[in-house]
Amino acid sequence: MLTPKNQSLIVERWERRLTFAKEGRARYISHLDLMRTMQRAIKRARVPIWYTQGFNPHMYLMFPLALPLGTDSRTESMDISLTEDIPFDTLLGMLNSSMPEGLYFVKAALPVRKHTDIAAAEYETELTTDIPAADALAKWQEFLSQEEITIEKRTKAKKGKKPGVKQVDIKPQINVLCAEERGNGLFIRMRLPAGVELNLNTGTVIEAFESFSGVNIVDNYTKRTKILCFDGEEFI
Repeated sequence: MLTPKNQSLIVERWERRLTFAKEGRARYISHLDLMRTMQRAIKRARVPIWYTQGFNPHMYLMFPLALPLGTDSRTESMDISLTEDIPFDTLLGMLNSSMPEGLYFVKAALPVRKHTDIAAAEYETELTTDIPAADALAKWQEFLSQEEITIEKRTKAKKGKKPGVKQVDIKPQINVLCAEERGNGLFIRMRLPAGVELNLNTGTVIEAFESFSGVNIVDNYTKRTKILCFDGEEFI
């Protein structure tokens, strides 16, 4: 059943929180295209998905936190509602049978935490630069030792004001958990704010580092490893 008939008569629905991976070439799929990809996959898999009510019913999909473009992850979350109570393993099998390369589901469960509980995310970044790893690490430490790490942020137009650019200090938001030489490059693990109130992605931090140090980054591989709530617990 793709689109239930007499949708307005369906009162009961089953909430599911799905954890999925976005890896390889799939990490270059934008968030908007990811939503379209998921919708097509769900239709192909013939999952009994719940549709919203009203004049323009649409498939209910909720992504609590967008993944920065070009970032790998096995911890991404998507909420759906079903019109039938399908076992978790069966649901995973149905969905994975229709997913494209680099996108697959790893877990299905009942939602526990609210989306508004999300406060931070952890990332692992491997940088290859045009200088020796030891020199790159020294530059990174010098970058972090600044009193302020300032970036330009665009502001939206408001009543009586035009859009513009303002200077923002992001240093208080950067929590570096590990920074070390790894092979010929630099390995960094950091925790950054994410969620409803404040967001900072690794790309912004790395661009600020590159601008400050003058180091040319040849390759940048980043993976999101955790999504965390305000109390430090993982989002489930």
